[in-house]
This record gives sequence, C-alpha cells and structure tokens, in this order.
Amino acid sequence: MKAAIRRSYGPPNTITVEEIEKPVPKDDEILIRVVANTVNRTDCANLTGKPFIMHLMLGLVKPRKIVLGTDFAGVVVAIGKNIDSFQVDQRVFGFTDMGLESQAEYMAMTPKDNLIIIPDPIDFKQAVASLEGAHYAHSFILKSGIRSGQKVLINGATGAIGSALLQFARTFDVHITATCSTENIDLIRSRGADQVVDFTQEDFTQRGEKYDLVFDSVGKSTFGKCKPILEKNGTYISSELGPYSQNVLYAIFTPLFGGKKVRFPIPYPLAKTIPYIKSKIETGLFNPLIDREYPLEEIPSAYEYVISGRKIGNVIINLSKD
Repeated sequence: MKAAIRRSYGPPNTITVEEIEKPVPKDDEILIRVVANTVNRTDCANLTGKPFIMHLMLGLVKPRKIVLGTDFAGVVVAIGKNIDSFQVDQRVFGFTDMGLESQAEYMAMTPKDNLIIIPDPIDFKQAVASLEGAHYAHSFILKSGIRSGQKVLINGATGAIGSALLQFARTFDVHITATCSTENIDLIRSRGADQVVDFTQEDFTQRGEKYDLVFDSVGKSTFGKCKPILEKNGTYISSELGPYSQNVLYAIFTPLFGGKKVRFPIPYPLAKTIPYIKSKIETGLFNPLIDREYPLEEIPSAYEYVISGRKIGNVIINLSKD
C-alpha cells in the first residue's frame, strides 16, 4: 500500500510517498481503508517537531512513527476477534493528536474514544474535516464558560479551529465579532458572525469595543494586546503558547487576582469532544469549511500550503479510488 513517510523531523520536502506492507489487524484492532484525511496544524507540528515539546511526545531524536496522519475517514474492512463494537463495511472517522499513521491507503487501530461511526448523510470529506479543528474549538468553548448575553470576538475565523469555534459559539445567545480577510467576509457572515472585521484594513484591538471573551484561534495576538479590549472580568484564550510561552503562566496566575484573565485550552478528552462534534454535524449546526484537496502523491505540497498559513478551514487528502 502507499503511505506518506518521514523518518526525521523536518520540512515538507522530507516526506516521501512509498509502498509499504499493508497492516494486519491484531485481535483488538480493526483494519480501515482510508478514504480521506486532512493536513492540519497538528500534522504540521508532528512533521516539523516544532515546538520542541513535540519531541518529548513523539520521539526525542526522531519520530517513533514514520507514517504521518492524525485523522481519517474510511471504511472498516476487517476486524480482530476481540472486536464486537464495529463491523465490516461501516463508515468510520477518528482523530488522535499524537498520530494514527492514517496518511496511508490502509491503517490498523485499536478502537477507543477516538473512533466513531459517520452519521448519514455526511460524506467522508465532511466527516474528516469536522475533527481536528473542531476538537480544539470545543475545548475553547468548554474552557471559556461562555454564556448568554456575552460579547465574543474570534480572531482568525476562517481557520479550522476558528470556523468551528464560530459555529459552536453561534449555538449560544451571544454577539459574535469575527476577523477575516476581505474575500471571506460573506463566508464568515454565513457561518454566524454578527459583525466582521477585515484584518487587512483594520486592527481589531484598536476599534474601541470591549468583549467578554476574546478567542485567538490563530495565536497571532497576545493577552497584552487584547487586555484593553476585554471587559472587567473578561477572558482571553489563545490556540498558541504565546511568543515566550507566557500563556500557560498567565493561565495559572491571572485567575488568582480577579479581573481580566487568561485560560489555556488544554484539549478535553476525545470521549467528550467527538460525540459533541457528531451531534453538531448531524443536526446541521456545524458545517466544516473545506479549502482544497490533494491526492496522496502530492501530500508534500499540501503540507507546504498548510504551513504557509493561507488555508481556509481544512485541506483534504483524497485517497478515494472512485
């Protein structure tokens, strides 16, 4: 079978698409024919080993897993003798931030809380696009304590996290201001923003408006810059550690003094986030954004594009034979 391989941390040109042995499922595993996956920010961190903390989790000197991929949507083609929760021919999707070796034609995995059946009539691309960014977005929502009547700002509403966050926040009775580039204003309004700030024309921190919650889904601002636009007891949450990894420390100390504070969105368990995501796509309250797709053979180009920071929503790797 074909798979996206890397044997060391590095840039996209270190990825090769190679023929390797098709996995054989163990007694507690299922074998999945992969139809689609995404190249996302987590994949890029796993590829490059940046920030360095990734080395501590994936392999200090070189990655322990050589096949890339953190998410997938596909079809069960075989099950181990100890599996009774899934059946052959079921459509399934899943995610694990430490890697599933899913950027391949087939993958074997032990089904846990990171695997779920795709609801009808959701297709494979919609299913896989609803995972990584939405997983982190739901953690934002849970950490924030969002409630009715609040004013919310989402910086970077066109990313995988930001676009999911916008739609999840929309399910609350809040006023949402979202930032995006000029060409995406109508798109972001259609996903639920009450007000849109074109970041190519205006700095959202200089508008004179205050917010109860500032979600920096792209990690391109800081608590210091956003503090003036927070209400007295407002909360700032970022998807990144901050330029000096200060957001973790701020999250520890700012709540101790009252007033404006930082919360750090350590991801919640998949057992909590994936059922939430499934419920939202089933009910039509979440429609993930898809930017473009690539075949497996062009996966280095997909990584280059995602790392460039220009993607809108999700970038799909299409392994369909159809």
